[in-house]
Amino acid sequence: MKFREIADIVMNASPAEQTEVLAMEQDESLTRFANNFVHQNVTELNAQITIRSVIGTRIGIAVSNDVRKESIRDLAIRAYDVAKLQPENPEFKGLPEPQPVSRIEAFDSSVAECTPEQRAASVGVICRRAASAGCSAAGSMTTSAFTIGVANSRGVFAEHRSTMADASTVIMGSNSSGWAQSSGWHLKTIDTEALADEAMTKVRMGSDPRDFEAGEYTVILDPYATADLLELLAFDGMGALAVQEGRSWLNGRIGQRIMADSVTIVDDGLNSAGLPWPFDFEGVPKQVVAVVESGVAKGPVYDTFTAGREKEKHSTGHASPPSPHGRIGPVPMNLFLKTGTSSLESMIQSTKLGLYITRFWYTRTVHPRDAVVTGMTRDGTFVVRDGEIAHPVKSLRFTQSYVEALKYTEAIGATARLLRSGFGGATSVPPVKLAKFTFTSSTR
Repeated sequence: MKFREIADIVMNASPAEQTEVLAMEQDESLTRFANNFVHQNVTELNAQITIRSVIGTRIGIAVSNDVRKESIRDLAIRAYDVAKLQPENPEFKGLPEPQPVSRIEAFDSSVAECTPEQRAASVGVICRRAASAGCSAAGSMTTSAFTIGVANSRGVFAEHRSTMADASTVIMGSNSSGWAQSSGWHLKTIDTEALADEAMTKVRMGSDPRDFEAGEYTVILDPYATADLLELLAFDGMGALAVQEGRSWLNGRIGQRIMADSVTIVDDGLNSAGLPWPFDFEGVPKQVVAVVESGVAKGPVYDTFTAGREKEKHSTGHASPPSPHGRIGPVPMNLFLKTGTSSLESMIQSTKLGLYITRFWYTRTVHPRDAVVTGMTRDGTFVVRDGEIAHPVKSLRFTQSYVEALKYTEAIGATARLLRSGFGGATSVPPVKLAKFTFTSSTR
């Protein structure tokens, strides 16, 4: 069923003062491999319709994946009935009004039409490379096509379709491992030959790791570790709801220089170098938002509700999907760390003593107001001594404020890698060098 038809059914069936319908359809296929063999191929096609009904300042939400006409009509009535039972929310200023939405190309038919045989052939490259070296590879390759439509009774009507491809692997040696990942909306961005080479390089470099004492060190982070910094900072406070509730690392820091001058973190849903979306889950056009600009905290992203709670604020197009389970608040889904001028090699060569880190793992927030995070290094941790990689070390545990770490940024790489994020979007990040990073214990 076309989204226009779904929207018409909802608007005609809803007795609410204001009504919104969000329709999403995802066709996603996943090929998994382990022990150098493909062991699973699954495909899921799912549609979800979310209706938000407004009566005064009361809001009711109903969700279903039944797209039959009569079921959609029933869903509109159910959302209205839920709204009648809700308390008034005087901070709610209504659904958004229509605004012009840019058209962005983000759909690659080769991704949407990718077959299980094609994915198996791609990951087979990794499996054969690992097997020939006496190693064991595991990982996955995902291809998906996504369609979203948003409409409301105030005149909003927006549609977009996109694709996403992602491949990742961990290759295990006798006592070392290597990780590699790549994402994009073009199928050609997935080069499994290069991923296999990258992971195998880390396996060879990481062989026979040594013990290493915890402490404060200069660190050089691969993009995989850099991505964790941005994604945890996003989770811990780049949205306006977190700031308004006083639980964000932006609280008390907006307008202040909190990171190095070289650090600029931008959410840009219009950038085709990411996984672009022209509008959010309310149909509001996405704006380019600098959360941190040249080291200065500028402010969070907004949706319609959080913007309505502050004077002279407007949605920046970052609404998350409405949920009957509670408000998540606005979310940055297309993060970019502005690239610099350095190379990974020059970062290593300029380091007297430090650690070169491939990846962080199992990171969890300890103190959201200061973005203090604890976690482990994984899949390649190396001592850098006198400008050279000296030897591998066993994984280390750290407890570190990510805001404080970026305050001591010494260099940022000139090239970035796009990585699918846990938010459902993507993060574009280069390698970075940080002068201070605190490790609290080592693996024995």
